Amino acid sequence: MSTKKQMIEKHLKGRDIHDTKVLKAMEEVERKHFVPAELEDMAYEDNPLPIGKSQTISQPYIVAYMAQELQLNEDDKVLEVGTGCGYNAAVLSRLVKKVYSVEIIEWLAQLAKENLAKTDYDNIETRYGDGYDGWPEEGPFDAIELTAAPPKIPETLKKQLKIGGKLLAPIGTRTQKLVLIERNSEDEFTEETLLMVRFVPMTGQIQNN
Repeated sequence: MSTKKQMIEKHLKGRDIHDTKVLKAMEEVERKHFVPAELEDMAYEDNPLPIGKSQTISQPYIVAYMAQELQLNEDDKVLEVGTGCGYNAAVLSRLVKKVYSVEIIEWLAQLAKENLAKTDYDNIETRYGDGYDGWPEEGPFDAIELTAAPPKIPETLKKQLKIGGKLLAPIGTRTQKLVLIERNSEDEFTEETLLMVRFVPMTGQIQNN
């Protein structure tokens, strides 16, 4: 059983997580609030954990790595596609001004609301819906993060990114790569592959496009 301190020292600092703001956010958020009660003893292991019905909470390293790669600022507005149990949104909320998070699975959207209610974080808005559509009435966003893998990035999401903003997502089906996209102008984007990953597939409208 790992403690939070061991998780941060060994699995984050001990690898390549060096952003002090990200490390502080990972320390502040209680992962045990986002896992089933019977798994609380494993909350700070650097592994994904089951949260029910074939869904998982991401491993702490990946949560920290993705936050670090987005290079977030405290005045940023972030869109998360795939709220899951709410853990990633909670971490992001410690780094930015506002987090908007969409979850397509109804029971998960409700679970996230319940989990986030255990915190005193008041800068997270969640809703049940298809992340393919993003959250257009609150865009454009400084950063967009996907926590489920589409076969390709929906144009609807790219259009909700500010010029100069970054979008981070796992892309692929059987094999997935974590890709960082930056919007350079109205119609120009650059793309960089960071590493190979494994996320649940993005469902909903994206599967029909």
